[in-house]
Amino acid sequence: MSRRSFLVTLAAVFGVLWTVLAIAPLERDTWLLENMLLVLGALFLWFTRRLLPLSTASYSLLFAFFCLHAIGAHFTYSLVPYDDALRTLSGYSFNDAFGLSRNHYDRLVHLAYGALLLLPFRELLMRSAGVRGFWSYFLPLDLVMSTSLLYELIEWGAAVVYGGDLGAAFLGTQGDEWDAHRDMTLAGLGGLLAAVAVLAVNRRQRRDITLHWFARLDANRGETER
Repeated sequence: MSRRSFLVTLAAVFGVLWTVLAIAPLERDTWLLENMLLVLGALFLWFTRRLLPLSTASYSLLFAFFCLHAIGAHFTYSLVPYDDALRTLSGYSFNDAFGLSRNHYDRLVHLAYGALLLLPFRELLMRSAGVRGFWSYFLPLDLVMSTSLLYELIEWGAAVVYGGDLGAAFLGTQGDEWDAHRDMTLAGLGGLLAAVAVLAVNRRQRRDITLHWFARLDANRGETER
């Protein structure tokens, strides 16, 4: 399958999933708030697809994160029935096994944010700002952590502005006063693990996989233009 066909397939699959989940979300107002940043992110990727193209690996990671977010927006993060679904399918309860009383889907997505977006952030920084070496690992991690902080501030601001059940649903603390701190920690942990994984792959390959992908992309562009 060509790169273009693969990306079109990812976009089509996500479009179908997003549409299905948009039909009857648990709380429409919360769904609208949750999808604002997702739509902005999708628009950014669309309008920069030629100027700042990403690798198929990065687009695949973004696809996975967008799917997780779409599911969270449909149910609201604190009510995603992951444990009920797992119990129905396997008879196993994740929460019971680990003695958890809280819905941890939002924790999963914050961890996934760092783990899945570090490589796309790295590619964007290396392509647009020319960062290399140590900074090509540190700055994407820094971007993961700073945008995670920014998102927590956005959640807090929305909760203050809207208040009531809508603000509480969007904030999703579930009574945990340290919720924002834990969410940011998990995002940073996910980003750190991803940075270490990318470094390990680069060391094993004895080359930077991102620079190698850039070279292939530029070569293919040159052949297309001739």
